[in-house]
Amino acid sequence: MKSFHARITGRVQGVGYRAWTIETAARFGLTGWVRNRLDGSVEAVFQGDDASLHKMIDKCNDGPLLARVYEIKTRELADEPLHTGFTSKSTR
Repeated sequence: MKSFHARITGRVQGVGYRAWTIETAARFGLTGWVRNRLDGSVEAVFQGDDASLHKMIDKCNDGPLLARVYEIKTRELADEPLHTGFTSKSTR
């Protein structure tokens, strides 16, 4: 089980990106969370097997129909507590 933190920038708020992320992560069997950031980006933590994590990051480049992703920065997390399900957190 691996954990990745992702910061997605572009037109990613107000276009259903968080809802899309929850649905897509669940489809890949991932756990974790997603939230909007005050700077206009979206932040997420994904947990799962290596292949599913890489598929999710690839999908995040497209996002929902109205999104325009400019950049995704990812980093692997060590010692991330295990999550159950995939949830939305409040904006920070």
